[in-house]
Amino acid sequence: MRVLLTGGNGMLARALQDAWARQSRTDELVVVTRADADLRDQASVRALIERIQPALVIHAAARVGGIAANMADPSGFLIDNILMDSNLLSAATDAGVERFLYFGSSCMYPKDYRQPLVEEDVLAAPLEPTNEGYAIAKIAAARYCQYVSDQLGRAYRVVIPSNLYGPNDDFSLDKGHLVAATIAKAHRAKTTGAVSIDVWGDGTARREFTYVADLADWVVASLDDMADWPTLLNVGQGDDHSVLDYYRAALETVGYECTLATDASKPAGMHQKLMDSSRAQRFGWDPQTSLRDGMRASYAAFLDTLEPTEGH
Repeated sequence: MRVLLTGGNGMLARALQDAWARQSRTDELVVVTRADADLRDQASVRALIERIQPALVIHAAARVGGIAANMADPSGFLIDNILMDSNLLSAATDAGVERFLYFGSSCMYPKDYRQPLVEEDVLAAPLEPTNEGYAIAKIAAARYCQYVSDQLGRAYRVVIPSNLYGPNDDFSLDKGHLVAATIAKAHRAKTTGAVSIDVWGDGTARREFTYVADLADWVVASLDDMADWPTLLNVGQGDDHSVLDYYRAALETVGYECTLATDASKPAGMHQKLMDSSRAQRFGWDPQTSLRDGMRASYAAFLDTLEPTEGH
């Protein structure tokens, strides 16, 4: 079986490649990056599908970012993701690809809705404004997968991960998600001797983060059974922590102490979006990496990206 994996340079796709190697799958994994095809270009995508002729597409490419990035360019996050997703999904459908794995986002869920969130809660109430553009694109693609599954009987499935973190994350302060940003900020505070770290919001917002290798290992091990999954499947760590908890964990990880200066005037996004992953548990989902171990591995990977003059 030939499998097409998009987003080859991203954190999730790289974790999937590592899991593929660890599990010694004999299927041919064809990894593509932006250099191979611009997924926003319909002709390029259709040529890619025609050339590779995959039996399964794993779509891990997306334009992603933290609150600041989403707020700065909501139109870009909306249109870029819609173009990538619609081009790849429609090309796969027209080419007769029987199986397609799409990665959604917990941003698809309503703002400040019941906890924990279940799959039926998508579109049940208004979205969180700070990442609405990204969320709308993800919801549209998830709905398409559901329609194709219902209409054509194909296994087009949507895994909705919690926030992810781990090696190969984006540790930049303007684009990185929470855990990566806390690690980068804590390291910078340590190397500069800073007495405090700025924290957006009051620090009480809660987030669920899953170590990316846990997700990748489960996905690769479960691919042969994905036709048995429901169309939407939450896959999260199963617990959440406050923003301040993540900053404290990052400081512990880098071995530094300083003050956390919260700023309630800055947006913090949804207060909580813990997901119910009990359905995925019926298909073997059982993440094993603790936050402490995951952050240690993430910090080690972050240090490997630094120049010697940056404190490594």
